[in-house]
Amino acid sequence: MAVLSVQGLTKSFGGVRALRGVSLDLQSGEIHALVGENGAGKSTLIKILSGAHASDAGTITMGGEAVGNLTPRGARALGIAVIYQQPALLPDLSVAENIAQGIEPRRLFRRVDWKERRARAKALLARLGLTLDPDLPARSLSMPEKQLVEIARALGEEARVLVLDEPTASLSASEVARLLDILRELREQGLAIVYVSHRLEEIFEIADRVTVLRDGAVVETRKAAELSRAELIRLMVGRELESVFPDRKAARHDAAEVVLEARAMGCLTTGVHHVSLALRAGEIVGLFGLVHSGRTELARMLFGITPADSGKLVLLGKTVSVDSPRSASALGIAYVPEDRRQHGIVAAMPVSANCTMAVLDKLRRGLLLDREREAEITRSYVERLQIKAASIEAEAGTLSGGNQQKVALARSLATGPKVLILDEPTQGVDIGAKAEIHGLVAELAARGLAVLMISSELPEILGMSDRIAVMSEGTITGVLEVKDATPDRLLSMALGRFGLVAHAV
Repeated sequence: MAVLSVQGLTKSFGGVRALRGVSLDLQSGEIHALVGENGAGKSTLIKILSGAHASDAGTITMGGEAVGNLTPRGARALGIAVIYQQPALLPDLSVAENIAQGIEPRRLFRRVDWKERRARAKALLARLGLTLDPDLPARSLSMPEKQLVEIARALGEEARVLVLDEPTASLSASEVARLLDILRELREQGLAIVYVSHRLEEIFEIADRVTVLRDGAVVETRKAAELSRAELIRLMVGRELESVFPDRKAARHDAAEVVLEARAMGCLTTGVHHVSLALRAGEIVGLFGLVHSGRTELARMLFGITPADSGKLVLLGKTVSVDSPRSASALGIAYVPEDRRQHGIVAAMPVSANCTMAVLDKLRRGLLLDREREAEITRSYVERLQIKAASIEAEAGTLSGGNQQKVALARSLATGPKVLILDEPTQGVDIGAKAEIHGLVAELAARGLAVLMISSELPEILGMSDRIAVMSEGTITGVLEVKDATPDRLLSMALGRFGLVAHAV
């Protein structure tokens, strides 16, 4: 008998059908992957299981008994625990106090047995192979540690179903491997696990079965071992997708004009030092490195968010000073940051305002904005980048992840840049949106833009780059032509074992 079963779930928001008769079952001791493009219905289904949303129709059963529409407290009481991409710990409480939330009874004037609370926290964390001081404040923990504390709390609540929503989006390769090992152990202990991820390699590595959602409906549920990558992509996007990467003929750009060159640049406050790198017109340079290698810090330095305090920056043969994003933009340098929700878009503002906020000076009509010109610019980028939105006045936060990323890209392109810096441009977006974004980046390079693309995904770096620069401990350890790059070699360079001298080529 299935530990959890949903039959015919439907859910609408206004005139939008988010779920269309979704049915699936979950067995004890199983890792069940839930995949689909952004907007396929995954998040809505998770919120119904967590009690955050009520379904319009359909049934949910636990152990064969119908439970009706759930509340958050009711879902936890039944043993359903959801771990979101951003852990929901209380930052000023200790590890032990966070784990105690939801486990210990809530009574006024109850005396806390601190010794028992700490011992329970240690025991639950030990089940996950984690040794942490239970008195540490939650704000001091790393991202994977926070996730494991949440999982420990779920185990303390005797969860039977564990739902993980994009749990590896912010983790390094080694942290991902550790989390997957822990989930395998929990599967052996009999937990039923729902695993939601856009990273297909993880799906094939860990899932027993896979349910594919598309447009709010279940397309198919299959054993993971019976699926190929190409077939899974076809089920997700509803069409053949021959490659996630555009068919680019990687060419040498030695003769192309050097647009931007960093010469021994550094920023003491961020740990970036002695960085030398050249970006040429029409070229995509991939920037690879492990977490904390300095990739994002380098991007922020080149864009003037944390200005360099050593070395020089040369733009089209002239030394320039970039001491702020405003000065970088004026020089033709654009930057699309990693965290699109926090820094890439303003979620509560319309698509039109997001697309044009970097060029407001071009929209002035006296003391007012030229709304017709704003709409004209926005529509041109909506068409060019194929942004899917109800209208240009729709709030940017209502768009799917891939379309939010396109809006952030449109804002940067509106400035007419010569150099485009992209930090994790496809993080957290579905496979179809990845292919679209990759195609856009390749098209921009073909038009002569110099592109620096930061990515922690080796297939993306190898599939998109003309050259690849590798960072380790705040500096570039080497630059390779893509034809000379292999995953093993790039990882070795990222770990600092190659001993290559940082250089610009």
